[in-house]
Amino acid sequence: MSNQYFVYIMTFAGNPVLYTGVTNNLKHRAVKHREKLADGFTKKSNMTKLVYFETCEDVNEAISKEKQIKEDSRQKKLGLIQPMNPEWIDLYENL
Repeated sequence: MSNQYFVYIMTFAGNPVLYTGVTNNLKHRAVKHREKLADGFTKKSNMTKLVYFETCEDVNEAISKEKQIKEDSRQKKLGLIQPMNPEWIDLYENL
């Protein structure tokens, strides 16, 4: 069985800031963000809403994708989110 890795984008009410991350356990990572269990930017910024994710089967591919998204403009990030999640609902509820 192959491992899965997830590249994801989180935000908070009003969607003013988009945080991009990578993990091999999306549900666990989302809980850490939502419950403010991980120190750092996401805790200080109240990143609680999962609005985008994609699956990769290779960790290097996932890390590369994360770096690419982080470098992208906000418009490009919105271009990823909108087709998958046009209502900007919290995808955590469906994991």
